[in-house]
Formats: sequence, structure tokens, C-alpha cells
Amino acid sequence: MSTGTRAAPGRSSAQPVLRRLIVFTLLFALVLIGAGGLTGLLGRLLNAGDVLVADDVTGLARSLAFTLVGGPLAALLWWVAWRRVESERSSTAWGLYVAGIYAVSLITAATALLGTAASLIGGDPERWSEGLARGLVWTGVLLWHHWMWRHRTRGPLALKDLPLVGGYIFGLVLAVGGAYWALAGLLDAAVEGSTSGGAIGVPWWRASLAALVWAAGGAGLWLAYWMRGGGRHLRTALSNVALVLFGVLGAGLLTLGGLGTVLFVLLRLAFDRTDPQSALLSPLAPALAAAAIGAPVWVYHLRAAATRAEGTRLAGRLVTSGVSLAAAAAGVGVIVNALLAALASPVVGNDPRTLLLGGISSLAVGGPVWWFAWRPTAAPGGGERSRRRVYLVAVFGLSALVALITLLVLGYLIFEFLLADVGGAALIERVRAPLGLLLATGGTAAYHFSVWRQDRAAAGGAAPADRRAIGSVILVAGAGAEPLAELISGITGAGVTMWWRADPTPDAAVPSGEELARALDGVVGERVLVIVGAVRGIEVIPLAG
Repeated sequence: MSTGTRAAPGRSSAQPVLRRLIVFTLLFALVLIGAGGLTGLLGRLLNAGDVLVADDVTGLARSLAFTLVGGPLAALLWWVAWRRVESERSSTAWGLYVAGIYAVSLITAATALLGTAASLIGGDPERWSEGLARGLVWTGVLLWHHWMWRHRTRGPLALKDLPLVGGYIFGLVLAVGGAYWALAGLLDAAVEGSTSGGAIGVPWWRASLAALVWAAGGAGLWLAYWMRGGGRHLRTALSNVALVLFGVLGAGLLTLGGLGTVLFVLLRLAFDRTDPQSALLSPLAPALAAAAIGAPVWVYHLRAAATRAEGTRLAGRLVTSGVSLAAAAAGVGVIVNALLAALASPVVGNDPRTLLLGGISSLAVGGPVWWFAWRPTAAPGGGERSRRRVYLVAVFGLSALVALITLLVLGYLIFEFLLADVGGAALIERVRAPLGLLLATGGTAAYHFSVWRQDRAAAGGAAPADRRAIGSVILVAGAGAEPLAELISGITGAGVTMWWRADPTPDAAVPSGEELARALDGVVGERVLVIVGAVRGIEVIPLAG
């Protein structure tokens, strides 16, 4: 009897989860089916030059079935789910459904409408009705789910920030990509016009104008979600990761790649004119566009990361350091390769100038940025030293792995040269590329391993004085208090577990970092309970083992 009593709660708790998973999966599929059918019908209506049925009876039948069968079923299932979702708004299934269909509708509507406008401006009006129909239908789906997402009593609590973060990241990608292609087309036309005596040919401005449509649409989405939607004030882990990955890492790669290519072209124009001028200048336009578009985006997001918690600020610096380190290390490897090629040039007859200039360009761009971001001469603080260990281990591990693989390749080439008849090719010519890569990655691994050992020794020496007074923290707080976990972790160095309050907590009860530091000052315990929103503001309770 007691065994059956214990099993019943397990079954009852699993059934709602399974039911919600099935319901929202079916609703997701039905919304896609209904929107697809309505898109086909609206596209036929907008294309006034064709007969409604024409020869595509199968397509019309499919659109009618999707619309008249899938659409009502989706509406009915949504009505049933919407009636009881208020008591289930914290479920992961509801949050996944809203975030998933929101992302699909946003991407589909934006790409369809912007693609249609760009094709009309670019002189390619084919299939405009299909693109416009898809954009209008999915805009309606987007507005419908935006209303559900922002609903005061039924909006999802799980993954509630995912549509906001995905919206401004998607807008940023569209804006940067469109601006890059527009500026690259303009600069390419200018370079081509300066190197060719005649007219450029096709209307060069159409492609740039079409790209501007994408840039303007992406900028509008970014403003809507980042500025008006409050994305810049979001301090959750998801928003911090998205900021660092896309705003810092992505823009940094774009900027450094563009700057390195521009410097490479300029150096070739000055010291290596072995190719025609048109060939030398061909990479200049896209490189200038990449640097001009990526640099302001990079600087803006670095400053945005600097306004957040210490972990996010350090992550922005470390990502910048990693990107520039890769560029500098690649430059060192290429320079070694070119110098060895110069030694072998009397034998094989190669001119290593182009290779040498490429390595110098990469090192000249990546080296200063790495020095500024990593600050090798500055002593790190205790918090920074503990947080950057993962970065040091990752860089050491990756560079050591590449060095090991390169060493195996180098050994294979040497033994092949010694044991086989290779036609008298110079040994230096065969091993110069892997040898340069080995020296660059080996030096990178050795440096970061030494820094890791220094940090470890410093942490060990300071252990008696800096030993953590708190082992772990259980934080009890209400909605909107997610940044407090990172603040507490930065203050105490302990792991933080979040427990959510079921009762409403006013925004005024969310404390600042200074208030948390004062409340935690002098507290000692293996486990500590921190309650935010209590009668006295912050209540800190050391727990017994």
C-alpha cells in the first residue's frame, strides 16, 4: 500500500509535463502548417497576372488543405491551451514554444519582406508576390506571439528573455551584413573605376542600394529590441553570453580580418608589385568595408560589456585577447615560414616577399590589440586571476594540441625526406610551413602555461589570507533578480544556487552590489542562505552542516 502511494505522485507529476510537451509540439506544427497554407493562397491572390488555379492544381489543393484544415485546428488547440496556461506559465514547454515560434516568425517575416524590397530595388522583381505574402502572413504570426510573450499574466516565465536576446542579435547580424555589402560594393566600384579606363558596366549602385535595405531593416530590429525593448539593460547569463559572442567576438574577427587585409594590400603596393595593380587592389574594398563596419560595432559592445558585472567585463577582454592572439600567432608562424623560404629560395627559386608581408600584416594588427587586452605587464587582481584560469587552460590546451599534431606532421616529412627518393627537393622547403606553425603554437602554449603556473602559485601563497569564508550560497529572490547571483559570486567567490520566490517581490527590494557586499561582510559558513525581499531587505543566514 505504501509503495503505491509513493508512485502516484511520480505519475501525476509526469503526466502534465508529457501533456504540455505534446500539446505545444502539435501547436507548433499546426501554426507552421496553417501559415504555410495561407502564404500560398495570399501569394496567388497578389499575383494578379496569373489565373488562380492555372496548371498548379496540386499546389492550390495543398494550400487550401493547410489553410482550411490546419488553420482551424491550430486556433482550436491554441484556445484550449491558452485557457489553462496561466497556471502553467512557468513550464519549460510553454517557454520553448513561444521562443521557438517567435524566432521562426521573426526570421521568416524579416527576410521575406526585406528580400522582396531589396529585389525590387535591385531590378529583380521575380516572385515578389510570394515574398510579400510570406512576409505579411508571418508578420501576423509574429505580432500574435509577441502579444502572448508580453502578456502580463500568461506570458512565459521560462526562457522569457530568449525572444528579446534573439531579436537584437538577429537585427545586429542583418544590419552589419547589409552595411558591409553596401559599403563593399561602393568601394569596389570606386577601386574598379580608378583602375579601369572605361565605364564600370552594370549599374553598380543597385546592389549597394539593395544591401542598404537589409542594413536599414536590421538596424530597425536592433533598435526595437536593444533600445526600446530593454535589451541593453538585460543582465541575465544569456544576454551576457550573446553580447560577448556576437558583439565582441564576431565584430572583433570582422575588424581584425579587415585591418590585416588592408595593411597587407598597402604593403604589397609598396614592396611587392609582382602582380598587376588590379589584382593587388581586389581585396581592398571588402577589407575596408569589414574594418569600417566591424570597428564601431566592436567598440560599442566592449563598452557595453564594461558596464556589466566583473565576469562579463573580463570575458569581453579575454575574448578580445584570444582573437588578437590567434592573429598574432598566425603572423609569427607565417613570418618564420617566409624566412625559411628565403633560405631555400636559391634552391627552389621562390620569392617569399608576399608571404612575409602577409605575416607582418597579421602580427602588426594582432600584436598591439593583444597587448592592450591582455596587459601582460600588469599584475592581475585576485578575482581576475581566478576567473581567467579557464581561458589559460583553453588556450594552452588548443595550442598544445595543434603543436602536437604539427610536430607529428613535421616528423613525417623529415623521415619521408630521409628515407624516400623525393626528387632532390630541399628539406627546408618541405618543412618550413609546419615548422613555422610549430614555433608559433609551441610558444603560445609555453607562455600561457607559465602564466597559469604563476597564477596557481600566487593563489596558493595567498590561500591562508584569501581563503573563502563562504563555500556556497543559496539565493532566494523574485523575478528580475538574476544579476544578483553573479554579483554574489563575484563578492564571495562561491557558487550560487537560485531559488525563486512564489510571492510577488517589489522591484525596490532588489539590492545593489554595495548593499550585498555590506550584508555578506564578515559572514562565515560552508553554506549560506541569502533571502532578498525580506522585511529587512537582505537576510543572510549561515546554515549548519
